[in-house]
Amino acid sequence: MNKEELLNELKTNCMSCQNCELGSTRHNIVFSDGNPNTAKAILIGEAPGENEDLTGTPFVGRAGKLLNEFLEKVGINREKDLYIINTVKCRPPKNRVPTNQEKEECSKYLYKQIEIINPKILIFCGATALQSFYKDKIQISKIRGQWLEITVNSKQYKAIPIFHPSYLLRNHSMEEGKPRALMLEDLKSIYKILKK
Repeated sequence: MNKEELLNELKTNCMSCQNCELGSTRHNIVFSDGNPNTAKAILIGEAPGENEDLTGTPFVGRAGKLLNEFLEKVGINREKDLYIINTVKCRPPKNRVPTNQEKEECSKYLYKQIEIINPKILIFCGATALQSFYKDKIQISKIRGQWLEITVNSKQYKAIPIFHPSYLLRNHSMEEGKPRALMLEDLKSIYKILKK
């Protein structure tokens, strides 16, 4: 089977998943966005929000629009260069952070998506995504922009944590050293790797 067939089979399994309480409160699973055949990076977010739950597509709300603006600024094509997923596929009620148990139940889908896409790099978008793979307790502000080596299903990947765009919605300054300027720096660093 090719990538799309493997992912469609996985998505079908995911759609009937009731392994945690999120399965009973969702409108849609939010499986992915992007082209699995051309994506060189997987961007991993936290969990679907309300807009994502209604549409079935990750990063389509205000934070998603801001992410798109930043990607465009550095020349990363969301539809071609990235495959976008979340640590969990269903929206936690009231947009709360997913529990460890919810992330654990969903990890088989997450890890399988990574295995099928086999990207050059993983991008951890926000603290929840980072903590799902990086067990040391560290604030994202202390580690963002640093390249890490992460093992998923016994394969090593280059990975980089970046701020979540919802954090940037509360921080508007583009001054040097501020979150928005740091986000641009990190995305430029990612762009260089993608274009090699």
